[in-house]
Amino acid sequence: MPLTTTTAAPTAATSTSTADTGSVDTGVLIVGAGPNGLMLANELRLAGLRPTVLDALPERATAPKANGLVGRVVQALDYRGLHEAVTGSPGPPRPAPFFQFGALPLDLSTLDDNALFALPVPQHRLEELLEHQAGVEIRRGHQVTDLTQRDGHVTVDAAGPDGPYRLTTRYVVGADGGHSVVRKRAGIGFPGVTDEGFTHRTGSVVLHEPIADHRTGRLEVPGMGVLWPGTFHRTEHGVFAFGMFQPGVYRVTLIEWGQSGLTDTDEMPLSELREAAHRVLGVDLPMSEPDDGRPSALDRRAEGTNSRLADRYRKGRVFLVGDAAHVQSGVGGPGLNLGLQDALNLGWKPAADLDGWAPPDLLDTYESERRPVGLRVITHSRAQTALLSEGPNITALREVLTELLQDQSAVRRISDLMSGADTVYDLGTAAHPLIGRWMPDLPLPHGRIFAHLSRSGRPLLLDFADNAALRATAQPWVDRVDIHTTTTPVPPADAVLVRPDGYVAWAGTAPDDLAHALHRWFGTPTPTPPHEPPAGPDQSSRSIRARTEGWRTASRGRSTRARRRPGRVPDRCPRTRPPPTTR
Repeated sequence: MPLTTTTAAPTAATSTSTADTGSVDTGVLIVGAGPNGLMLANELRLAGLRPTVLDALPERATAPKANGLVGRVVQALDYRGLHEAVTGSPGPPRPAPFFQFGALPLDLSTLDDNALFALPVPQHRLEELLEHQAGVEIRRGHQVTDLTQRDGHVTVDAAGPDGPYRLTTRYVVGADGGHSVVRKRAGIGFPGVTDEGFTHRTGSVVLHEPIADHRTGRLEVPGMGVLWPGTFHRTEHGVFAFGMFQPGVYRVTLIEWGQSGLTDTDEMPLSELREAAHRVLGVDLPMSEPDDGRPSALDRRAEGTNSRLADRYRKGRVFLVGDAAHVQSGVGGPGLNLGLQDALNLGWKPAADLDGWAPPDLLDTYESERRPVGLRVITHSRAQTALLSEGPNITALREVLTELLQDQSAVRRISDLMSGADTVYDLGTAAHPLIGRWMPDLPLPHGRIFAHLSRSGRPLLLDFADNAALRATAQPWVDRVDIHTTTTPVPPADAVLVRPDGYVAWAGTAPDDLAHALHRWFGTPTPTPPHEPPAGPDQSSRSIRARTEGWRTASRGRSTRARRRPGRVPDRCPRTRPPPTTR
């Protein structure tokens, strides 16, 4: 079915305004309809909210940007049921057998539990999918001009095709990139450094035989041998990288040391890219513009690469995700891995507050958990950029590191760093080594537990020991936590409590400890009115049980009657996902 974009006009579900003001009341306003903003919209929809999204561009951008996902986020897409929609193939994602760190080779083929997944997908295709899955209102061509925080809400001034207007919202999320207007208007600093001294050129071009093999995408460059797509190659004069995303058409990247004397705004002809390739590679690289009418998207960046981290990820009712919170070098592909996981971490937290059950400091945990991760990614991306630099000292350093990376323990450390597998949130207790870590998928004879159960985006209590006391402890939270009893060959604990973002909030055996974790993360339980009968198993649990024989679901499903607190904004929608994308 064709993909559509929601019109910019306010919908009946979100509008509380008069036609002459255009003002709207909405629970969450997302500024920016890139991958991070759209991922957040999906998470909010899973939590039952209907956010509004503003984007300054009049239509979705199709120019080449990021060209794939790397690391933990690929598993996260699988857990949400999105991996198959991206690839068009069933089954779980597979880890990459080989990768690079600063153009140094990493052999991952012998690692147990390799978490460095790689998923080639153009950014515009990912945005298209996420937009369709979210099914929310996206106002394109709408630019935020100012915002003011007041008691209990944020007033946002915006300008659209029909002129200026004002919105009121409980929360604003800036997903509007490195030059974020939301960040600036909220008064959040963005300190960092700019690495200068090189010129970066990219273009989508046809590379010709005999150098290019259009079947495999590889190149055979005289003096360098066979080069595989998706890899960086350091030479005496610069860096060369490439990928093929349709037969014969390559995205080429060239980095040269030294200043070009040009600016980012100067037009770049194809001949400039061709000449830069000759200087970096030492040979001619035959290329031409695509003959199917696609733009070559030639681009030059002569003003350096920024490495910057926002002072704060949250200021009152304003949050930052993705490049609005952090920018770094693209070497190693960290950007989308980092930004999409920002969205996964944040999405359920304002939704919990709007539902009325969020613990007092739940919103603060977004910054305390994600900002250290952003700093760590900036550190390793700068290290990789340094390893690509010119000079004999860097060459010597690369030789030493190449020797060290023959040790599989060193390879694992680097792999976990790049994938995000070494992320452990400080959740206030270390009673079990799994707490604060990503929940691993678990095998069953007829399926995979977590990849199915996590698609609802709800918290999960997984009871592997058939422990009635633990289930009874969690029962008062059943309106917001799904309870499942099941078996797996090697359970990680008697029971595991998993947050909506896929990280473990608690693991163990003691009901009192479980109760503490439930209060800590999912608030005070909602008493069931005496006249309201206990809720039965929810439909999603029954369908999972029917598909997966050999394990028993004890999900005490939530009531279908919404429990809203007074003053709730009218943007609630059923806690269901829109129909899946068809390709």
